Amino acid sequence: MRLLRGALADPTADREVTARLVDRTRETGEPGLRVWTPPRQVAFGPRDVRSDGYDRARETAESRGYPPVERESGGRAVAFTGTTVAFARTERVGDERRNVQSRYETVSASLVEALASLGVDARAGEPDDSFCPGTHSLQADGKLVGVAQRVHRDVAMVAGVVVPREHEAIAAVLDPVYDALGLPFDPHSVGSVARAGGDGRPDRVVAAIEDVLAAEDATALRVRDT
Repeated sequence: MRLLRGALADPTADREVTARLVDRTRETGEPGLRVWTPPRQVAFGPRDVRSDGYDRARETAESRGYPPVERESGGRAVAFTGTTVAFARTERVGDERRNVQSRYETVSASLVEALASLGVDARAGEPDDSFCPGTHSLQADGKLVGVAQRVHRDVAMVAGVVVPREHEAIAAVLDPVYDALGLPFDPHSVGSVARAGGDGRPDRVVAAIEDVLAAEDATALRVRDT
């Protein structure tokens, strides 16, 4: 397994690192993992981009110091404060329709284990009117994990977001962004590891996720070395 560590300061360049990880898995068959703290941004999903309120939502995010970026897949807008953790795990697959649910279940169970090591008793589900609502979320005093999956031409990527702390900052920027998009959002639904009483230091959260998702023989590289 190829394990990438670190982030780039530019949101677009940072996203390209993950795209290259997908490409490399496709070319070599080697699984990949990246767990990192992306730079400050609001990442909009495809349905957001098609929304009548998208331009105003972009302006709202930017006016609050969150550069707007567009992602190819996933659900609704997600905010990264600079301490928010993202993860992406890639593997080559055959029939893309097979094992989708099992990949979700495996990664979600691993994340529950990682959160337990940080002192958080997380469970499946999310409060009403959460950010980026979906069926593969984890909650503990609010939503603190969202998981998504996409198959890129024979490569499955299970990715998501984990909120170590700064849940109030995330709620503060997403509240007006979701309002601009015409979407329901409850600021109090945003949780975090720290809010749930766990160790919310971002580096500890990254390490805990790496521990449960990385293979024992993983080769670790800094993103600037890829």
